[in-house]
Parts: sequence; C-alpha cells; structure tokens
Amino acid sequence: MSEAVSRRSALRLFGALGAALGAAGCTPAVPPGGIPRTGPSAAAGPSAPASPAGGPARPGSAARIDALLDRLTLEEKTALLHGSRDPYPLGQAGYLPGVPRLGIPPLRLADGPAGVRVARPATALPAPVVLASAFDPALAREYGRTLGREARALGQDVLLAPVANLIRTPYAGRNAEAFSEDPRLTADLVAEVVRGIQDEGAIAAVKHFAPGNQEHGRDTVDVIAGERTLHETELRGFEAAVTAGVGAVVGAHHKVNGTHASESRPLLDELLRGRWGFDGWVMSAPDAAHSTVAALGAGLDMELPGGTHFGSPLREAVRGGTVPEDAVDLAVRRILATMDRFGLLDTKRPARPARDPGAGARTARRVATAGAVLLRNEHATLPLAGAAARSIAVIGPTAQVPFVSGGGSAHVVPDRAAAPLAAIRRRAGSGATVRHALGEDLYGRPLPPDLLVPSAGLDDRIVPAGRTWSHEGEFTLSEDDAWTLLVHYTGKRPSVRLDGEELFAVRQGAAEPLAGGLLGSAPDGLGVRRRTLDLTAGAHRLAVFAEGGEAGGRFRLRHTTRATRAADVAEAVKVAKAARSVVVFAYEDAGEGSDRTSLGLPGGQAGLIEAVAAANPRTAVVLNTPSGTTMPWLSRTGAVLQMYYPGQEGAAATAAVLFGDTDPGGRLTQTFPADEKQTPVGGDPLRYPGVGGRQEFSEGVHVGHRWYDAQRVEPLFAFGHGLSYTSWEYRDLVLRPERSGLRAEFTVRNTGRRKGTEVAQVYVGPSAELGLDQPVRALAGYRRLTLAPGEARRVAVDVDARALSSWDPERHAWVPGTGRRTVFAGRSSRDLPLRAETVVKTGAENG
Repeated sequence: MSEAVSRRSALRLFGALGAALGAAGCTPAVPPGGIPRTGPSAAAGPSAPASPAGGPARPGSAARIDALLDRLTLEEKTALLHGSRDPYPLGQAGYLPGVPRLGIPPLRLADGPAGVRVARPATALPAPVVLASAFDPALAREYGRTLGREARALGQDVLLAPVANLIRTPYAGRNAEAFSEDPRLTADLVAEVVRGIQDEGAIAAVKHFAPGNQEHGRDTVDVIAGERTLHETELRGFEAAVTAGVGAVVGAHHKVNGTHASESRPLLDELLRGRWGFDGWVMSAPDAAHSTVAALGAGLDMELPGGTHFGSPLREAVRGGTVPEDAVDLAVRRILATMDRFGLLDTKRPARPARDPGAGARTARRVATAGAVLLRNEHATLPLAGAAARSIAVIGPTAQVPFVSGGGSAHVVPDRAAAPLAAIRRRAGSGATVRHALGEDLYGRPLPPDLLVPSAGLDDRIVPAGRTWSHEGEFTLSEDDAWTLLVHYTGKRPSVRLDGEELFAVRQGAAEPLAGGLLGSAPDGLGVRRRTLDLTAGAHRLAVFAEGGEAGGRFRLRHTTRATRAADVAEAVKVAKAARSVVVFAYEDAGEGSDRTSLGLPGGQAGLIEAVAAANPRTAVVLNTPSGTTMPWLSRTGAVLQMYYPGQEGAAATAAVLFGDTDPGGRLTQTFPADEKQTPVGGDPLRYPGVGGRQEFSEGVHVGHRWYDAQRVEPLFAFGHGLSYTSWEYRDLVLRPERSGLRAEFTVRNTGRRKGTEVAQVYVGPSAELGLDQPVRALAGYRRLTLAPGEARRVAVDVDARALSSWDPERHAWVPGTGRRTVFAGRSSRDLPLRAETVVKTGAENG
C-alpha cells in the first residue's frame, strides 16, 4: 500500500530518534615514480594500513585539527571544500589540492564500484551484482580489500564506492553497480565492502544518498517517498555503511520530497549525522550541488568536481555575512578528522603498496565463479562433459570480444581480459572441435564501391588535422529493405545525413558513450554508432561531413541489410547443427547516463537464439546483461547461465562453470519478470520513470520479490533462484529463542553425486499484532555452504531483531512485530519447503 507524504511530514521525515534495534582518455604523463608526494609524507615508511574502519578518533586528533583550523585562511578552507584541477591527472573523479604549507596533503578521489576507474590498468572485478549473487559477506570483504589496496596503489585516497541503492526497477542503467533488490542482503554486503576498502587504508565513500534508482531524469526528478518506505528499503544499506564506519557519503543528484538531496537537512543533518552518528564528510555527486548557503547549511561538506558553489561564492557569502565562518570550519573539520583517522595528516604517512595484479586477478575469478547463476538446465545440457564437451559450437559476437564491465563510473581498464571463445577452446582441449559463428554482425560490411553516384571511398577515410572532408551522393534500391548504417570513428564523430536526416547526432551528458545496448567500440578501438532504418525502393541521398580537428580523425561507414543478417543467422544455424553442444553468448551494454528502453536483448539476439536452439536443443545461453531480462526464447533452450558483467577473469570463470569444474553457486539477487508490464514499477509511470518530474515510491515496503508476493505475480525467475549441478534436500526446521531475536536451525543435504554449493535462505512472515502493512515474506538471513555428495549439515541462521521489526512512522522508530510469526527456509523466495511458527514477544522473551 502507498503512503501519503505531505510537505510537513517530509520536513519531519527523519526528525525523531528511533529505537535502535541493530543493523546488520588521454591524460598528461605522470612523472617517473608516479604522483609526487607533497609535504612531510615524502619520507613515509613501510606500507601499513591506516586506522581500522569505524575505529575511534586518534589520540590528539581534535587538538591537531583545532590547530590547523586556527592557521588556515578562508581561501585555504574553501579550497578544501571543492574539487580542483589535478596537476598530475589520472582520469580520476576528483582532486583536492590540500594545503602544503601546513602539511595537509592532496586528496585524490576515484570511482570504484567494480575496480579503480583511472586511466591506468587496474583489476576489473566483476560487477557488484555478481558479487552479491554469491550471498557471501566474507567474499564481499575480500572484494572490498582488493578495491582499497588497488586504490592506494594507484595513487587514490578516496574510493567512490560501494553503491548502496537498491535495484528498484529492472530498467535502471546502473543496476549492475548495485547489489540487490533486497534491503537486508544489500545492507550486509555494503557493510563488508566498506570494511574491506578501509581495511587497506583507503576511504570508502558510499553512494548515492538517497534514494537513487534510475538514470532517467536523475538530475531533476523529485522522489516522493514516505518515512516508513525509506527506512525499510532504501536507507538500510546506508545505515549499514555508517555502522561499518564509512568515511564519506556521496549525495544523490535528484530531489527527495521536494528538496535536492545535497541540501536536505532531514537527510544529511537530522538522519545521517543526528540519528546514525555519522562523523565523516558528505560530498556531492558530480555537478549535484545546487546552492551555496542552503547546501552548506544542510550538511553538504564538499562539492565535486569544481567550485561552482563552494569556491568564490562561498567566500563571498562568508564575507557578506550570509554564511558564518563557523559553518565552513565545521565542514573542513569533518574532512580533516577523517583524513586524520586514516593517518593522512601524520608526519610519517602510510606508504602506498605496490599493485599486485596476480592477487587482484585471483579475487576477480573467485567472485565471477561464485556469482554465476544457472537459471535453467534441462536434459543435463550443462555441464559439458563426455561427447558433449568434444564437439561445441560457440555463437555470438561477444564470444570473441571480452565483455568485462559496464560503462561510466564502473568502467575499468583491465590488466588483461581473455575472450570466452579462447577460454572454451583452451578448456575443451586439443581433442575437441570448437567452431565459432558470429550470428550477428555488430560492425557491418563495407558499402559496395559502386553504390554511390558519384562514388567515394567510405570504408577507411583519414581526415588530417585542421582539414575537413565531405561528400554527397545518391544510391538506388531495387526493393524495400531494412538497413543498419554504422559509423566507426576517432576524434569528432562525422555527420552522416540520409535523405536530409542526421543519423548519428551527439547526445549530451553521460548517455553519449552508450550505443543502444550494443557494443560501442570496434576491435581496433574506433567508436561505433548504429542506426536501423526501413528504406523504400528508389533513390536515396547520402551526405557525409567530417572534421579533422586538432589531432586528425579517421572514419568508416558500413552497413548490414536484411540479406546479410539472414546469412549470419544461417551460418550460425549450420554450425550449431554440426555440433553436439551449443553455447550462445548474448549481452546488453548498459551503464551510467541512460536507462534501458526494453528488458529484451538488443539487436537481433532473440531471433538468433530462437533459430540456433531450434536447430540444436542442447543450446546453453550465457547472458552478460546488467539486470533482469525477458526471455521469450527460454523454452527452446537447454540451459541459461547468468554471468552479468563478470570482470577481467569472466571468460575463465564462465568456462569453469560450463564444463563443471565448479558448481554454479550464485543465486539471483533480483527477480526476473516474465512480462515487462508486471514488475514493481511496470505500468505505473508515476513509479517509473516519473510524471512531470515527480516520482512516487507508492509500492511502499514491497520492493522486489516482496511486490511479486504481495501481488501474487509469477516471475520468470524468483529472487534467490539458482540451480546446481547436484540436488538438495531440506528438513527438520526448528526455531529457538535468542536474546536479540530467534535462531532457525535446519538440515541441508546434498542428495546428488557431485560436490555442490547451496545458498540456504530464511524468510519471515508478517506479525498479525502489528497494525502496519508488511511483506508477505521478508528475507531474514541466509547461509552459503558447500557439501560433498551425500553430506548433510545442520545449518543455523540467526533472525535478528531488525528482521522481526517494522518502522512505525507514528513513533518514528523500529517496533517489534510480536505475536505468532511464520518462518520459512529453502532455496529461493518461491521454493521454501520448510516452515515453522513461533511466538515473538518483546525484547529477549521470544518463544
């Protein structure tokens, strides 16, 4: 049920203290030796981690910072509150110059949800959604440590990660950067990634506070959400990050209940600092600061990337009396206190570690393997073994192109990344036959040399610096056809006009690098843009104009037709028929800047899968997609393996799962819908993407799988779903009272003939005594375990007080759901063979 939110209730949204119940690119060259150190840190000693995450203030910290504030000028103070130009840029997200005369070092800030995003090689870890699919907080800690260690090694001090926002809509472009649709699972993993990053001495900056679940209109949309909705869903991950000791928080771009998130006193001052006790600093997302006086007064401490509001306007506001200098001091104090906590103000600062690419690669492969989700497996299509492993057809363009990560903030330059086809051939061995068919031409064929009148060479045209090139010609089609025109280019994108229409207009903002879900660059690095058009028989006019710019440019114009696409599919079918087993690689390229326009696979991939699976039913589809995908072709396939964006070791991890070297141990952290119209936001534009700049979270507490349960909608694949190469049995659920909640104990047995990995899940039903709308079932805990054939293990999952409580907007507090409660245990939110009841009393008196 929805919650009505008035302006007045929005203002007091977070105002009362709740009862705490627990929370579970080209850049200038860098001088030899890397980024130079400034100030006394040049003599830093051996590598050592900074203060532990969440540790107490260092002895003498307050006095040290008081002394610095006394000596800082107003200009120096405000310079610490906004980004500046880095004299030795590495393509990172932000830079603060520090104050060398006082020994305050510069700060470098890099994006890093899936690896350190700089213009140097770094470990490209699997996307966070892959990590989450492992349901393994210990692995999340390891993932975070890899991020933190690499950030420090690459000269960065602050890592803008992790993303604590929920997967609310399957359309969101950045879903791969998030963990889950479930608040509990997200909170658990966010906390461990924060701890891991900060174990290594880097400062974690959790984002985007809050709530932020889409790219569409992200700078302008006003999110209307009730107090209870926010506390029980979107805020859980951020609260967990604060509990874990996160050093910084990144504000969201948009408005929340009528006020920009970066200037929301209820969010930043009353909730984050006043109720949760956060003592780090808050920075804006890039260009997400919208004011000077209001933002600073609400609790924003730092503006990125520049000083539009916190530079000279802030100094003028102080001198004019509209901002007291004490407010500036408070923001500076928060930044310096966090730096001091991590040893960055010490005379002898922690030395930066050397990069260890081998260790990073091992973590990347471990995560990619652990997070692999087997969605379907009919007639033992997988694993590939025996004769099925000796004759394999590999189909799809991304079998040859490593699909590593998403775009925008999640883009990482990997040390290396093998193609899946190469990994499959290597694993199959010299005695196997592995043939590849493209299936879909992503880059196009050259235009026929005699197509245009007058003719022109358009397949590889170089435009020197400072020059321009243009051509206009006509071509004639003998019959109607569907063409895809493609431009490959370096430098400024050429203008291509067909019958007077510009085909490849440049889009503004972060959406520009995206290419409609298809790969946006050619194997030789040229950018690629596509446009599909229905052309009628007769004459058409084509005009091309290109500018060389300062550095010169190169472009080629290519195309595919209905006939070439049919030929590609026919070749794939031929190869599939000749093989014992088929592996089709399908994908969607998504990321920051734009949401998905459909949940189906882009291009002609759905038709390709249909045709290949019809030719050979032993077809396994490997999906490198960011989020839930509709699968009209599902029933024809033998198996479907969801790998998301698997990082630099994704090819090896995929091959390991396909051949059964490891059990697919991942489980879905988001529900896959059977129908695009039947999702928590489907068919309701007010929920997504918003109407007139206003978006309502009217689903209330029913996010993700909770909505499917409440509405009795059958998903394509349920939250928590994932198959194994062995079989499992659950039995003997017993509930025992615990001081902070209760304990669910049950037995899990591997009843198959192979070693396997299982994720046992526990859900709790609503309290009849609590007069609040509650989920039909809420995830209360889980346990990842690996068992040998025939092995049984008694599993204990603690259901804590928070899992048994709801947020009461009248009391502004968490309140326990007392009375008779049902607890479920099983393999997914829809596969729960065990259930038991208990009576929950207040406090520790559960029984």
